[in-house]
Amino acid sequence: MRTLVLNAGYEPLSVVSCHRAALLVMRGKANVLAEDSTPISSPSALIPRPTVILLTRYVRVVRRGSSYPSRRGVLRRDHRTCAYCGSAAATVDHVIPRARGGSSSWENLVACCGPCNIRKGDRTLEQLGWRLRVTPRQPAHQVWLPQELDAPHRAWMPFLNTTAA
Repeated sequence: MRTLVLNAGYEPLSVVSCHRAALLVMRGKANVLAEDSTPISSPSALIPRPTVILLTRYVRVVRRGSSYPSRRGVLRRDHRTCAYCGSAAATVDHVIPRARGGSSSWENLVACCGPCNIRKGDRTLEQLGWRLRVTPRQPAHQVWLPQELDAPHRAWMPFLNTTAA
């Protein structure tokens, strides 16, 4: 079980292991907002297993937005679905190949399955007669949010607003 960490302003900050969350609570750096019924057992004590903790101090996080695409960000934006055939994707492809002047921008990167990526190579969609199933664009959501928030645990729901989940 993982633990949702909320900043002092109640916005989601990260997701950590329950043991890391318990250490933050024991050191006085966080308070437990929700706990699981199964405790963490140590040789000397039984500690409640936190599912949501709130930091006691506000942590200022510098976020540059989603201006720089990453492999992880492109796969999350496209829901790990190939933009060419619709199967499960594990790679990223340049719609206009870099060898033909394509950039590494959100608008030129799509999730792609291995077979389609190999078949496409450095050719254009027009050369292959292919069409994109999606229009690649910069994501509206924040790709810096923890990936676990894509499908949040039921216990976290009361602490998440609809834009974060």
